[in-house]
Amino acid sequence: MLDNRKIGEFIADRRREKGFTQAEVADGLQVSFQAVSKWENGTLPTVELLAQLAELLEVSVDEILAGRKTEEENFSYSRAGVDISYTDAMKREMASYLTSEDPRVLNGLGPFASLYDISFPEIADPVLVMKSEEPGSKQKLAMEYGYSESICHDMINHLVNDIAVMGARPLAVLDTIVCGNAEKETVKSFVKGMADACRENECSLVGGETSIQPQVVDRGVYILTSSVAGIVSKGRIIDGSAIEKGDVLLAAASNGLHTNGYSLVRMLMDRMPQIKLEKIEGRTFIEQIMAPHTPYYKAIREASSGSGIHGMAHITGGGIAGNLCRILPQGLSAAVDLEKIRPLPLFSYIRRVGKISEEEMLATFNCGVGLVIAVSRTKKEEVQKRISRFHDCYEIGEIREGEKKVEFENHLKWQMF
Repeated sequence: MLDNRKIGEFIADRRREKGFTQAEVADGLQVSFQAVSKWENGTLPTVELLAQLAELLEVSVDEILAGRKTEEENFSYSRAGVDISYTDAMKREMASYLTSEDPRVLNGLGPFASLYDISFPEIADPVLVMKSEEPGSKQKLAMEYGYSESICHDMINHLVNDIAVMGARPLAVLDTIVCGNAEKETVKSFVKGMADACRENECSLVGGETSIQPQVVDRGVYILTSSVAGIVSKGRIIDGSAIEKGDVLLAAASNGLHTNGYSLVRMLMDRMPQIKLEKIEGRTFIEQIMAPHTPYYKAIREASSGSGIHGMAHITGGGIAGNLCRILPQGLSAAVDLEKIRPLPLFSYIRRVGKISEEEMLATFNCGVGLVIAVSRTKKEEVQKRISRFHDCYEIGEIREGEKKVEFENHLKWQMF
């Protein structure tokens, strides 16, 4: 139980010890001196101001809320860099982002674990489909250029896409945020971004973990990961086993790099910093490369409501060849006509300024193809029409007899700048 009077007295005493007037504290925190007076009379600051006040007075949040100074020779968690009272208060403020209208979500923030009702009487032989993901080195750029909320859409969209291509419906997501120090607004933007992205993908962010590791991770550094559970009927799993000779390969367009190739891109930016503000089709290079990963779930759900889809590959690290081969059955190969692919101007720009070979571009980036769908030739037009309601979709090749590999024909048509 907090003793507001004791807290107020401690704030006042500590202010005087530091030689500050109320007005000087107010100026330092950009609040009115009346606010400081109220704190010293027992009205608690907000969570954000509480952390700033603790820093100004050179005490911990725990010490303010306890109303006393911890002896210097004593060890405490807050002195090690983790303020439990502050983080608990921060988590309570984030609880609103975890509210869900899904009746299957049986609890919210607070319990030791999340509860989710997995009774699916409408699904024959239900199978759980699970995946973990992180947004790679793109998150480093996100923090540097102010895309903290956007990077969460990258992570969730990538995560859901990976189970959607197997025919699964996403249900619930758990996240982990590892950081050196928990800045309230940054962590809130992460949670909001993940919750919004989950809603857009028709699933729920049901909980997670914020792990503050000041002795492991530098201050200001954040590492994001997340896991999803989805559901699919065993008889409707799409794993490529139905792919057969003569199937058509359709491409669903990407909107940029998605979440792959950023180590190479960051190297280019380090060597040629001027490219950051170069404009490509009216948007700067930074805006282009930070576009969130395309979400394909709704398009996949629409296309899968019919028949004819035999396999789907989400084109991530390794490009088309490195991902399409993962769904090819024994005895079959994929012939991809590069001339039919529509590379985005961004990829043409990266290739030109970096003097990167076509082979390297194809192995590193999606080059404009975010999803490849193997579909029965008789259902090609139907599936293409359904996906085209959401994304540009076009034919890029076919399935042939072969040694379970992807074979490229012709060359990509790069745009000139």
